[in-house]
Amino acid sequence: MPEDFQKKLRRLLGEAEYEAFLAAEARPRETSLRLNRRKGALPDLSALRLEPVPWARDGYYCDGGARPGQLVWHEAGLYYLQEASAMAPAELLGVAPGMRVLDLCAAPGGKSGQLAAALAGTGLLVSNEIHPKRAAVLAENLERLGVANALVLSEHPRRLAERFPDGFDRVLVDAPCSGEGMFRKEPAAAAGWSEETVAMCARRQREILQSAAAMVRPGGRLVYSTCTFSPEENEGVVSAFLRDNPDFSVAPAAGPGFAPGRPDWVDSPAPGLEDAARLWPHRLRGEGHFAAVLARAGEAPAAGWDAEPAPAVPGELTAFCREAGAALPPGRPVAFGSRVFWAPEGLPALRGLKVLRPGLALGEVRKGRFEPAHGWAMWLETAGSTADFPADSREIAAYLAGEPVPGTARGWTLLRADGWSLGWVKGSGGMLKNHRPKGLRRPRR
Repeated sequence: MPEDFQKKLRRLLGEAEYEAFLAAEARPRETSLRLNRRKGALPDLSALRLEPVPWARDGYYCDGGARPGQLVWHEAGLYYLQEASAMAPAELLGVAPGMRVLDLCAAPGGKSGQLAAALAGTGLLVSNEIHPKRAAVLAENLERLGVANALVLSEHPRRLAERFPDGFDRVLVDAPCSGEGMFRKEPAAAAGWSEETVAMCARRQREILQSAAAMVRPGGRLVYSTCTFSPEENEGVVSAFLRDNPDFSVAPAAGPGFAPGRPDWVDSPAPGLEDAARLWPHRLRGEGHFAAVLARAGEAPAAGWDAEPAPAVPGELTAFCREAGAALPPGRPVAFGSRVFWAPEGLPALRGLKVLRPGLALGEVRKGRFEPAHGWAMWLETAGSTADFPADSREIAAYLAGEPVPGTARGWTLLRADGWSLGWVKGSGGMLKNHRPKGLRRPRR
């Protein structure tokens, strides 16, 4: 850890607590995951030695030595590897089915996956990431989890605030920060740390938070979070925000092992900062995090917006659904050229937005026929034709590597591992042609 950072933290914590912090940082970090209940009943995961994360539904510590990211169940979207402390902000947001929810700084997608789970396939989730490459990873992770009701964007927060004033019931801002809470996980964050970086992050965070506030309906809720310890980026940002936005106040952010916010660490603190939460690695099993729940006064429904026009359902898609026995979630079609998506009800007009994924990717119309997308397979639980193999079989290993698989099924077929969908194959002549996206294929181990 940088020497100046250590001096600063020692001054803030005091000698005894600082020594406890150092001892915690010297211990191996925890591995944790969040189960994806959208996939239904889950297999026996006892080999991962799961222990509940006390502040997160479906959050569990697990045995990192079991390499959970390499297991078939990870490829099937049955869980998402997520740091335990990072599960807290989405829980504190208080999402319920049917809401409109915005995850403003969403990549790589762990918190968006939590929010989607709370929505339970209803309402609308808008997951935004300003950096295009990171936004592509976000879209890919939501696809693996089988999320159908998410609009994935790559926009500047200010543009979204202009487009969707008072538009959401809940908004999450997991802001880009100096990353002090992740030093033992990401050494690059420690190498790039400086007081100048902290000040730069705080300025950017205030701008993002102001844009986010404009999109919260009266009576709605905003959670601001970081993975840093710096008071300038935490209590300082929230205090400045509250002075500029008197219709917001801090609601309690409580959880097992959470420490209160520290108004005494900033100049001229706004009321209520002690109700924010600090997650310290020496007080709980997780990395460093900060979260403040900001409630907007008043009560009004989310503002209306123009809806995206719904084209007619392509005949090729209708024919494919009938022939392949493939179901669709609630919603309606959205066409991007020859590509077809299935969008949740309430999808806003998309013109002028940088859209990566307006709902569930269904596939593409090609020369009068329909070719299904991988995302549709990850949402489906079954189809008219399925090919099931044991999770530890050679066939599953071959599929994940992008190789053809022996099988007697004909036509488009949903390939599954012990009943959980992994993707599409197309059967002919005793073989199942592999249609797993090339970017997801992995060599056999």
